[in-house]
Amino acid sequence: MPLKRPALGLAFCLLYLTSCFTNKYVLSVLKFTYPTLFQGWQTLVGGLLLHVSWKRGWVEMSSSSRAEVISWLPASALFVGIIYSGSRALSRLPIPIFLTLHNAAEVIACGTEKFVQKEQISLLKICRVLILLVAAGCLPFCDPQFDADGYSWAVIHLLCAGGYKVYHKFRRPSSLSDSEQQYINYASSVVVLAFASHPTGDLFSALDFPFLYFYSFHSSCCASGLLGFLLTLHTLKLKSSTSSGQYAAWTCLAKVITAGMSPVVFEIAVNVSTVCCLFLGAFAEVLLFYTERSGS
Repeated sequence: MPLKRPALGLAFCLLYLTSCFTNKYVLSVLKFTYPTLFQGWQTLVGGLLLHVSWKRGWVEMSSSSRAEVISWLPASALFVGIIYSGSRALSRLPIPIFLTLHNAAEVIACGTEKFVQKEQISLLKICRVLILLVAAGCLPFCDPQFDADGYSWAVIHLLCAGGYKVYHKFRRPSSLSDSEQQYINYASSVVVLAFASHPTGDLFSALDFPFLYFYSFHSSCCASGLLGFLLTLHTLKLKSSTSSGQYAAWTCLAKVITAGMSPVVFEIAVNVSTVCCLFLGAFAEVLLFYTERSGS
């Protein structure tokens, strides 16, 4: 299947790579492990830039009713859980392992389709989900750098991501576009994370951060906010201008490139079993756009 919209797709892959690497640098190298502040900053920048893009006519959004906004708030709550737990997990886990666990959220969506919605699911999709489950399930037992807290947060992350997928698919309001949903997500996240920064202790603990006044920290935080928004913008454009199979193919390529390049930049310890799990997860990701292409 030839990839369409190569310029937009390659830009998406580049932004996915640089955004993930920038976040990993801030979280693991600089060790700025205050997710209410870091994710709050990213969602604030993303929300402001999305608002500017709307006013400039670069993104189409309309004024939504209160009922429509309220109906999307459960998904926004899950979005907050995704970014908070994802930040916690990424600060402790290597990128390839984090992405493999993140992809396992598809198991929840598929399980809901099969056992709750009683939908017919193709054998290929079932095989893909089982491979994802095996790869993610075996990783904690194979990882030579096993981090209990990291894996615990990764489980919370995939549960929230899976719940978000389910809500987005089965409870999506037809009058809300993807950009409008993201705008609500940004606004809700800023409010929730701002209020949570004090009870979690992040607000005052960050004052003791050793790189607080360093240029490397300031530039990385600015880059993370801008790259996160650009990635969201290109994701929205890629979704709207390509088929689900094409979007799945570009997403797969972005994840494979990011996971493959990360050991060059960030330290990771693996053994044969870990590598096998990672390759299984990558293979399952490759199967995604085949299942999307067949519409199963």
